[in-house]
Amino acid sequence: MSRVFAYCRVSTSDQSTENQVLEIKGAGFALQHQRIIEESISGSVAASERPGFAKLRDRMEFGDVLVVTKLDRLGRNAMDVRATVEGLAESGIKVHCLALGGVDLTSAAGRMTMQVLAAVAEFERDLLIERTYAGLTRAKAAGKAFGRPSRLSPQDQQQVRLKLAEGATVSQLARDYDTTRQTIMRVRDRA
Repeated sequence: MSRVFAYCRVSTSDQSTENQVLEIKGAGFALQHQRIIEESISGSVAASERPGFAKLRDRMEFGDVLVVTKLDRLGRNAMDVRATVEGLAESGIKVHCLALGGVDLTSAAGRMTMQVLAAVAEFERDLLIERTYAGLTRAKAAGKAFGRPSRLSPQDQQQVRLKLAEGATVSQLARDYDTTRQTIMRVRDRA
């Protein structure tokens, strides 16, 4: 008789997997508490490198069923998701994804659906990264300053440069301006 396992993952510790567990139970899967694996780790970390998923993998046997609410719970990278599902299938473990209508991802139709959706998700992620990079490049070209504002005003920075030119030490100037040596060295290096 096959056992049903649930893999519920969130990206950060301030998020909860409770909704995923409720969704799986609501879909009619009989879950036992000890077969629910919950994990807080980024989806960009390969499934094979996640401690919770490794624990799950060690417990599952031929004929078992793994249920996830969405494909991205397994990973954000299409290649990783595919390798994960194929590895489970080779061990005789079926993978059901509720967001795909509960389709068994190890079946022919499930594999095709999963590959198309994973590729689209990866494409969207890559587009987001490209747009973010383009936005940062445009902002830099427009002169936008990034990072934390300097502890020293432009006038203080000019005075620091003059005092350094006169022979003052970095340590002494850091004490005089109540800042760190690193801040004084950054002002010096930008001159």
